[in-house]
Amino acid sequence: MKPMLPPRSGAGFKPQHADAILSDDFRIGFLEVHAENYMGAGGHPHRILTRMREDFPLSVHGVGLSIGSPKGLDSAHLTRLKAVVDRYQPALVSEHLAWSTHDDHFFNDLLPVPYDEHTLNRVCDHIDHVQDVLERKILLENPSTYVAFEAATMSETDFIRAIARRTGCGLLLDINNVHVSATNHGYDALDYLDEFPLREVEEIHLAGHAADEDDAGLPLLIDSHDRAVDDVVWSLYREVLARTGPLPTLIEWDNDVPDWPILRREAERADAILDLFGERRLGLRHAS
Repeated sequence: MKPMLPPRSGAGFKPQHADAILSDDFRIGFLEVHAENYMGAGGHPHRILTRMREDFPLSVHGVGLSIGSPKGLDSAHLTRLKAVVDRYQPALVSEHLAWSTHDDHFFNDLLPVPYDEHTLNRVCDHIDHVQDVLERKILLENPSTYVAFEAATMSETDFIRAIARRTGCGLLLDINNVHVSATNHGYDALDYLDEFPLREVEEIHLAGHAADEDDAGLPLLIDSHDRAVDDVVWSLYREVLARTGPLPTLIEWDNDVPDWPILRREAERADAILDLFGERRLGLRHAS
């Protein structure tokens, strides 16, 4: 039987934290890894992760599949992703609603896609193919964005809802991304959540962001993953759980990574909030 993630807090796994996690009286609910860090055939990273997999449920999060790429999926990358998934049999596999490749070039950024029918068809075709190759459902993460396309013909939430309906994929709701995008584009994050297909959400991400200003002096937030979760994001998290009930919740901290006790404190805060809510309120998935 495929393992499941508990409705508890998890942490992005960093090998330097392995000993501290294993010796800690606090047992983190699950660990999540970036697939691209484990696409080699063997070596020390695999030895460590194999050991962690014995004690903790695992989620695999991809950052390089380029689901929204106009060129199409990289078959070699998808083959490597399948090898990671087959090797570790994670409870969940997720990717981003973004693109990061053009011709033979790979960009370090997760770039936005236009929300129109043509892009919707392409993204759905790519997700269908990924799910066929992996032989499992994947989760798709909502993006953090800094620009919008004038040619868009639908909202982000309508676009994501259509993807979930057509492909049967689940959703990963990154609440920090909701706040970042809402601030950068000047809309209300709660209005966004009102329109988001929460019934399809199977995992939540929480992360920190950096505050800046654009050329006009308006607030600009950067999805930096280099600090503690902001109080506004914690508040939105409570709002989501009030509607959904408890869900597996990842603390993301990928840059300027602190010692394990600091990540543990963030995870304990998420667990304390999860404990305030009962069973999942929205029920089973359905075609919304």
